[in-house]
Amino acid sequence: MKICLLLCGALLVSASALSFDENAAKNRPVSKVITLLKDMLKQLEKEAAEDEEIYDKMACWCETNDKEKTKSIADAEAKIEDLTTKIEELTAASARLNTEIKNLESEVAKNQEALDKATAIREKQLAEFNAEEKDLLESISALKAAVTVLSKHQGGAFLQLPQSHILSVAATLQHEMSSHSDLLRGIITPSQKRAVASFIQAPQDYFDAKPTFKQSYAPQSGEIFGILTQMLETFEANLSQSQKEEMENQKAYEDLKAAKEDEIAAGQEQIDKKTAELADTDEKNAQAKEDIEDTKKSLSADEEFLMMLKEKCSMTDKEWEERQKTRQLEMEAVSKALAVLSGDDAHDLFTRTFNPAFL
Repeated sequence: MKICLLLCGALLVSASALSFDENAAKNRPVSKVITLLKDMLKQLEKEAAEDEEIYDKMACWCETNDKEKTKSIADAEAKIEDLTTKIEELTAASARLNTEIKNLESEVAKNQEALDKATAIREKQLAEFNAEEKDLLESISALKAAVTVLSKHQGGAFLQLPQSHILSVAATLQHEMSSHSDLLRGIITPSQKRAVASFIQAPQDYFDAKPTFKQSYAPQSGEIFGILTQMLETFEANLSQSQKEEMENQKAYEDLKAAKEDEIAAGQEQIDKKTAELADTDEKNAQAKEDIEDTKKSLSADEEFLMMLKEKCSMTDKEWEERQKTRQLEMEAVSKALAVLSGDDAHDLFTRTFNPAFL
């Protein structure tokens, strides 16, 4: 329709021109129409070239963005898959570390409890030993004093002893026999016990009988002296044994304490190490979860953009094809019109039509 209107307009212009210039019309009345059609053809070709250039740029843009977004989507999907695996691994590692830390804390607590219990037992043992050692030292000191007193008056000289000394020895003997009955059980014989009881009951009377001979008191005094010496030796042996046992108990405790402290320190070191590892694992897990959410949002945006891009580019291709088809038809029509108007038959026809001689 457009081409027809243009052709009609061109013919009117040509006819008008012939009415004013008869000589030019006689020579070639259709020349202006041909020139106009040629200009139209050039314009169509120019528009086609410009349209094609724009379309090529648009097609390049579509292809570039399509490739970029398709790759971006594929990368995002792969990243999401990797992050999902990573999150699963980190979550499992976090659970494992929590369990290990809990077990280590329980083990450290048990070792600390065992050490505290051993310390309490050791403190009790030490208190008992100190009390026993003090008592034995006091008893040994008292027995030594008593033995010293009696040893200076051996040989029937008890009658020369001051009464206070004899009473002091009796009091010491009574106190030690009473306080350490368990220790002396099996050590002091029944006959010795009777002798001690007689001495304690009447220490002064025990030596008051007049002797027939000067040494008649020796058997009785010697028996008391022997009992005191025996008790002293027993107490000293018991003290020595207690001190030996105390040293052994102290060493055993120190060994146990060192072992438990090493175990506690090693356990605490593992707890600190695994706690730091847990914090790092949880931080990485949180970051991975944040990354996967961001990646999913980016993926959704890219998929939406790619869908719109394909629709837009598809529509652009369709419109381009329609313009190409229409423009091609127009150019073919103009070319045909030019071919017709440029022929001799058209020349003669226009000459006769617009020649005044035929009017």
